[in-house]
Amino acid sequence: MSADIQQLSGMDANFLAIENDRNYGHVGGLAVLDPSTAPGGVLTLETLTEVVTSRLHLIPPFTRRLVEVPLNIDWPYWVPDQHFDIGYHVREIALPVPGTREQLLEQAGRIYSRRLDRSRPLWEVYLIQGLEGGKVAMLTKTHHAAVDGLSGAEIMSALYDLTVEPREVDPPDDTGEEGDVPGDMDLLAHWVKALPRYPGNLASRLGRLLPHVDVVPSVVGLPGTARISRSLSKVRATINREDDSGIIERRPIKAPRGPYGGLISPHRIFGIGEVPLGDVKEVKNAFGVKVNDVVVTLVAGALRTDLLERDELPAEPLVVLVPISVRTEEQMGTFGNRVSGMIVPLPTHLEDPVERLMFNNESMNIGKENHSALPAEAMRDVSTFIPPAVHARVARMAAELSGRFTRPPWNTIVSNVPGPRVDLYCCGARLEAQYPLSIIADGMGLNVTIMSYRDSVDIGITADREQSPQVQRVVGYMQDELGSLLSAAKELQT
Repeated sequence: MSADIQQLSGMDANFLAIENDRNYGHVGGLAVLDPSTAPGGVLTLETLTEVVTSRLHLIPPFTRRLVEVPLNIDWPYWVPDQHFDIGYHVREIALPVPGTREQLLEQAGRIYSRRLDRSRPLWEVYLIQGLEGGKVAMLTKTHHAAVDGLSGAEIMSALYDLTVEPREVDPPDDTGEEGDVPGDMDLLAHWVKALPRYPGNLASRLGRLLPHVDVVPSVVGLPGTARISRSLSKVRATINREDDSGIIERRPIKAPRGPYGGLISPHRIFGIGEVPLGDVKEVKNAFGVKVNDVVVTLVAGALRTDLLERDELPAEPLVVLVPISVRTEEQMGTFGNRVSGMIVPLPTHLEDPVERLMFNNESMNIGKENHSALPAEAMRDVSTFIPPAVHARVARMAAELSGRFTRPPWNTIVSNVPGPRVDLYCCGARLEAQYPLSIIADGMGLNVTIMSYRDSVDIGITADREQSPQVQRVVGYMQDELGSLLSAAKELQT
């Protein structure tokens, strides 16, 4: 097939499978820009459209649409959209006066609570005029089937510049021929051709995965996984004549039912804010931990306070999924999903902030040890075992069960995405903040994603509007937690 045509992995397809009228598969960001640095002091839709159009070839997902294989017997494909219309994807709206942050978040929630049109490339950009203080905002939506955290950051680097003057971008290589879009028979023929390799690939992935199946995020907590992992680790140690003292002994991690659980509504709400990166590093240095340990502790303290206010704090710790990129150097610049994750307890049961920090440090270290034993493509390997024809039904059923009847595999997601330490510009407008927006699902109705930019840690919390109508206060609780840790750090240093 043509290089312009790319098949989704099972993991990519999972973000399509979970979608229904309440669960959405897109991720995004809410940028705040200062147009005073742009030519004429304004950022117009025409200028933004011109810049995006000139750089579309740097972002292949932006010009590809989805095509499904007949009968869903294989994973879908991305193919060139031969009717691509930039005007559909880059849009403009304005806030009513006075254009407060609350009005911005209200509008962002409405836009984000709509599924992307699968007959077109799965992305949208909204230029939002009229933000108070003469600022403008830019809301982006891109389907998670096409991007993960790192490839999403690469999209950001393609659209932004390091100077007020937009950089010159080399035009695409033009062969003069437009790639043909495969028909149903072409896709079926490709599936048939790949069938002979399937048993060997499956056996190889089973051998790599099963000894570690109890810590694979997508199957964690299922009955029997811990026993399978221990038994197969013993078999492997015997065959390889290894010392069995290091055989997997992992403490079970079970998420409590209730907090941020249940079936989510179709409506999203966001909390946004920032904390100084310098303060986070001061805490890190004082206690000898990692930046990510501090970030997760801010979330733990904030959720503890929030759940106490709601009278919903469980006695046992919440459980958090921390995504980890497994993208290699060779895979940089490609798109799709190459991500795994650690599942660790979140110390919402501890009262003291410093105790929470040290608990997180230990939990994250144990989580990294468990994760390091996993094959790099473990999440992809799991998806291989479910036939594409039943994959969507299984994914949706599992999510709904965790929202209705069973314990969820985790209560929340905390993702930390490193960003640039220098000023960025879009069409000459200086980027002031970039608040990431993400996915929630049945049984897991809160997501905290953090992106560092310049000397700031920008926080974006995605929640269910009906379950967490006061989610903005969680950002304030994170800021309070950092203040408590800073005070403890200064006491330690005196």
